Amino acid sequence: MTHQFPALSPEQKKALSDTAQRIVASGKGILAADESVGTMGNRLQRINVENTEENRRAFREILFSLDTSINQSIGGVILFHETLYQKDSSGKPFPALIKEKGIVVGIKLDKGTAPLAGTNGETTIQGLDGLAERCAQYKKDGADFAKWRAVLKITSTTPSQLAIQENANTLARYASICQQHGLVPIVEPEILPDGDHDLQRCQYVTEKVLAAVYKALNDHHVYLEGTLLKPNMVTAGHSCSKKYTPQDIAVATVTTLLRTVPAAVPGICFLSGGQSEEEASVNLNAMNQSPLPKPWKLTFSYGRALQASALAAWLGKNENKKAAQEAFRKRAQINSLACRGQYVLSGKTDTAATQSLLLPATPTESTGTYLPHVSSQKIMRGGGGGGGGGGGGWGGGGGGGGGGGGGGGGGGGGGGGGGGGGGGGGGGGGWGGGGGVGGGKGGGRRSKMKENHRNLISLTLHQTGDKMHKLPLHPSLPQFTKGIFLFHLHIPRKGNSFRTTNNSCQ
Repeated sequence: MTHQFPALSPEQKKALSDTAQRIVASGKGILAADESVGTMGNRLQRINVENTEENRRAFREILFSLDTSINQSIGGVILFHETLYQKDSSGKPFPALIKEKGIVVGIKLDKGTAPLAGTNGETTIQGLDGLAERCAQYKKDGADFAKWRAVLKITSTTPSQLAIQENANTLARYASICQQHGLVPIVEPEILPDGDHDLQRCQYVTEKVLAAVYKALNDHHVYLEGTLLKPNMVTAGHSCSKKYTPQDIAVATVTTLLRTVPAAVPGICFLSGGQSEEEASVNLNAMNQSPLPKPWKLTFSYGRALQASALAAWLGKNENKKAAQEAFRKRAQINSLACRGQYVLSGKTDTAATQSLLLPATPTESTGTYLPHVSSQKIMRGGGGGGGGGGGGWGGGGGGGGGGGGGGGGGGGGGGGGGGGGGGGGGGGGWGGGGGVGGGKGGGRRSKMKENHRNLISLTLHQTGDKMHKLPLHPSLPQFTKGIFLFHLHIPRKGNSFRTTNNSCQ
């Protein structure tokens, strides 16, 4: 019979458990501000700001210097080595600035990836050498939790069993060392969203990876109540031709977690994986609305998906500090609501929030009424009289209708159908169901404004009702007082602004 020698004292276990619970307290998540110098340089380049230590410090200060109300949304902040030792404008160290708001300070510990010989381009993680000494020093300097990221990819031949086992064991060794030095380990086995794999393939791979990770954590005697998990959401690859609703993603993700993650784990803090700010919030919200059991807190550990709007508002200018802080506060509050399944889409998101956070930028959708993954082309096929119907989530269907006929939109499990008379749009039922868009006096109209140049914006506008509205297309998406609109924006990058031929519909 095997025997386990005590790895942690009861006092150590309690301290670790208490810290983990504080980080994922109700409505709270993690701000991942642990970008390396190079990664932060890429972010700054997108807003034409030079990648200097002072500019990196200045942007981090914007995030960390909000008032204490931010602790209602943020329970922990992960820092990079450089940031841990930086100070605000008054000379106060960042860890002290964060802690005085009741937020827990964390530190990134891995040192990046290294090639794994004998595999198809797979990697392992560096950083175990000297890790115990670094943990002890970071604990002394104000950190109470840590993060370690492993990277796996999905192709026809990967991830291999060797890569899964190697990364799982390295994560477990890191977690054990962290706990010995009083740091709560965040275990992050990220499966990259690159590729054309479908949702089912991602679910299968994620289950295999998480099962291996928790087997390794058990083998290394890691105290699960004093850990947090930072996994990818189960999503299709970015090149997959099939589109899935937030409800599809929620079911696949929560099912995967139920099959692999012990209930002893206090919280699961999702990474955003290149999703836009809005997508990351909507998908998290859908998971927390799911009727499936959830024995752990489902929350967020977002970097770009919390910072993109703030970075776009800041633009490296001191006079934009307040605007950047409010943009960050807004995203934090939205994700806090999503942690509770209480986020209600308003349709008034700005461009930065809906733009994909992968490089290069990919087409994005923003809707006045939330219609999950329904393209503008489908809506446009409705006849001259009526509008289109919105489809619902859990088996909810949407009707369409009015005048000469409308098109129905399909949702998670529901369909929509057209219909005569002079009526309006139908509503969708069920979890996540979206209402329809419909008729009115003048029936459906549409207008297209295009500039046939790859570097310019292409906008297709669909409006219901009897009146067209002028479009203030810059700097953010329109705000309307009448009518329901669906925009399908192909947003390329030409500097940091959009151009159109005019600002009204013809």
